[in-house]
Amino acid sequence: MLKIGLPKGSLQESTFELFRKAGFNVSAGSRSYFPTIDDESIEVMLIRAQEIPRYVEEGILDGGITGRDWILENKVEVIEVADLVYGKQGLRPVRWVLAVHNDSKIRSIEDLEGKHIATELVEVTKEYLKSHKINAQVEFSWGATEVKPPKLVDAIVELTETGSSLRANNLRIIDEVLKSTTKLIVNKEAWQNKEKRVQVENLSILLKGALNAFEKVGLKMNAHKDNLDKVLEILPALKNPTISKLSEGNWFAIETILDEKVVRKIIPQLKRAGAEGIIEYPLNKVIY
Repeated sequence: MLKIGLPKGSLQESTFELFRKAGFNVSAGSRSYFPTIDDESIEVMLIRAQEIPRYVEEGILDGGITGRDWILENKVEVIEVADLVYGKQGLRPVRWVLAVHNDSKIRSIEDLEGKHIATELVEVTKEYLKSHKINAQVEFSWGATEVKPPKLVDAIVELTETGSSLRANNLRIIDEVLKSTTKLIVNKEAWQNKEKRVQVENLSILLKGALNAFEKVGLKMNAHKDNLDKVLEILPALKNPTISKLSEGNWFAIETILDEKVVRKIIPQLKRAGAEGIIEYPLNKVIY
C-alpha cells in the first residue's frame, strides 16, 4: 500500500482534477480527510501542504504532493520525483514576494533594516534576509497577512499567482523571495523499496502526462490533395501533424495536438482553406 498525502485547501480541487485526468477518481466529503481513490494499492490522506514534507520525511507517509516552498521551509530531505507545474489558478509557478503598503517609504530590500516582517514562510524569509545581510524581525503570520501592513507590520512575504490580491489590498511588490512549483515527493525508504518505487514512477508518468494535456486538444480533419498545402500552412510549424492517405486517393486525413487557444482561432481558417470533417476532441494525457 502506497500512502500518499494530497494538499488540503487551495490546491485540493486542482489536484483532484489532475488525478482524474491521470486516470484516478479521487473524491472526499467537505469534512473528510480520507478521500476514496479507485486504486486499491494507494491510500490517500488530505493534509495541509505545509505539513506534507515533514510527514513524508518521517515515514508516516510514503510520498505526497506539496510545494517546493514547503520543502525548503521544513528543511527536509526527500526525493523530488516530479515537478508538476500547476497551481490554484493555472499552469504556472507561484511566487513568494516581499510586499509593502503603497504609502510605505520602503523602496528596496536595504530599507528593511530593523523593520518588522510577517509571513507564513518564516525560515525561507530569514534565509533570504541573511543572504542580503539585512537584520529584520520575522514573525509567523496565522492568516490575513495581506491586511497587516502598515499598521501591524512594515512588510510581508506572501504567496501570489497573479498579484491581484496584493493590488486589492493596496500593496506593492519590492522583490521576489522565492519561485515555487508543486512537487511529487517520496521519502528515501519508499524510494529504495522496489515495488513502491515502481508505483511512484508510474504515478509520476501519469500525472505529468495529465499536466501535458491541460489546455490542449486533439484536432483531426480531412483535406483534398488540392487544398492540403493550404491547410498545413495554417497549422503551427512546431506541431508536426500526422498525415495519412484515405481510401479515396485524392483525400488525406490530418491529425495533431494543439493548444486550445490556438485551435479556436484557426478552425475558421482551416474551414476556409478547404478542410472538411473537422473534429476537436479533449485529451486526458499526453506522454512525451
